[in-house]
Amino acid sequence: MMLFLTSLLVLVATTAQAHYTFPMIVVNGKPEIKDWSVTRLTKNVNSKSGVESVQSSDIRCYQSKNADNITTIPAGATIHYISTQQVNHPGPFQFYLAKVPDGKSAASWDGSGNVWFKFHTEMPSMTKDKQLTWPGQNEYKTTNATIPKGVPSGEYLLRVEHIALHLASAPNKAQFYLSCSQVKIVGDGNGTPAPLVAFPGAYKTNDPGILVNLGAIAPDSYMPPGPPVWSG
Repeated sequence: MMLFLTSLLVLVATTAQAHYTFPMIVVNGKPEIKDWSVTRLTKNVNSKSGVESVQSSDIRCYQSKNADNITTIPAGATIHYISTQQVNHPGPFQFYLAKVPDGKSAASWDGSGNVWFKFHTEMPSMTKDKQLTWPGQNEYKTTNATIPKGVPSGEYLLRVEHIALHLASAPNKAQFYLSCSQVKIVGDGNGTPAPLVAFPGAYKTNDPGILVNLGAIAPDSYMPPGPPVWSG
């Protein structure tokens, strides 16, 4: 009986350690003041569990409350997020922005509607053991992403996601770990980011980048879900 309980506790601890949140954004090497200062507190702050339904409203920001602050980011800046645990599942990091409508604030806007554009994604490579792996895997932070210089100035919601694909050969088993930060982008960009998508709505359960058997595809045949990247 004691052996069973010990094994169960180890399994629970291992499972918890395999999950993660992204509580802190880092801009040009400078982190936000503290966890969840400009990044909205997510519902999985304790459980660390991911979102599995792409039809759920949680797929947008997974938030339980808004953040207290807005951080300024220059267009062209390099950003990443700190992870609470090692990101040890295979799958891509993706980054999106949504411009806050006139008359509203990033501190309170909900990010609804066809307002999100993707500006960064990742593709896998093959290990010597014939396993697909992605940049940033087994790190305690996300990959770096660059805010396109063409992004117009203004307030935005910045969304990061990691799509864990270790169980994704079955429907609704891909796991989405994500956060949204409240930001103000400054610069002289005059681009028109496109295409714009909504969350939920941008993804379908059977998208080939979400319902996928990693043991059956080559690295260059993986198709990240969502719209194409806008690079400015």
